[in-house]
Amino acid sequence: MTFDSKANAQTDLAVETEPSVVPTLDDTDLEILELLMADARRPWSDIAEDVDLSPPAVADRVERLQKAGVVRRFTLDLDRSQLRGGVPVLVTLAVDPGDLDVVRDALRSDDAVEHVFTTAERDLVCVARVPEGDVPDWITGSVEAATDGDPIADYAVTLLTDAAWTPSLGGTEFAISCAECGNTVTSEGETARVDGDIYHFCCGSCEGRFTERYDRMADAAD
Repeated sequence: MTFDSKANAQTDLAVETEPSVVPTLDDTDLEILELLMADARRPWSDIAEDVDLSPPAVADRVERLQKAGVVRRFTLDLDRSQLRGGVPVLVTLAVDPGDLDVVRDALRSDDAVEHVFTTAERDLVCVARVPEGDVPDWITGSVEAATDGDPIADYAVTLLTDAAWTPSLGGTEFAISCAECGNTVTSEGETARVDGDIYHFCCGSCEGRFTERYDRMADAAD
């Protein structure tokens, strides 16, 4: 795949415009994804037998999904209760709107956090295993330390006794959300690779706003 590069003169931000092709999923793609979610180490030959394709054809489909940003990585599902790595809690964070992305990135990179969600009210909800159950100390020492100032307006904590993570594609219709505004990306949308990561946008204006904000954040980090 070839890219047309655009250079940002201020911060050397790597932005590469990709062909404006919105990824689509057929029934076979969905079946492959279901199989990978059940076991990401499943051999291509096993998947091929289940979906009636050749192993190279399965590999090609997975590679296409990776390039489209649908499959971001292959990871490991751990039963953290067996590792005794802290107290399991559900934390809801009320964050200043301008700091939402920074705090979300801080949560994603924190070793204690297993899952991060953004609500319609623009709150952040995370499942975490907090050392010694000291949530205030964890927020101050881990989350706020990774940001500038005091971005968390309030938070609520719920102690968890059990958790189950069972993602499924059944009964859903595939649609890509704009990385900037959240609207559905159609065939008129834009796709760009920003510093190595692929993002989809519903229009050129959203792509411009996203890259400008990314540029400011990169500049502030320097």
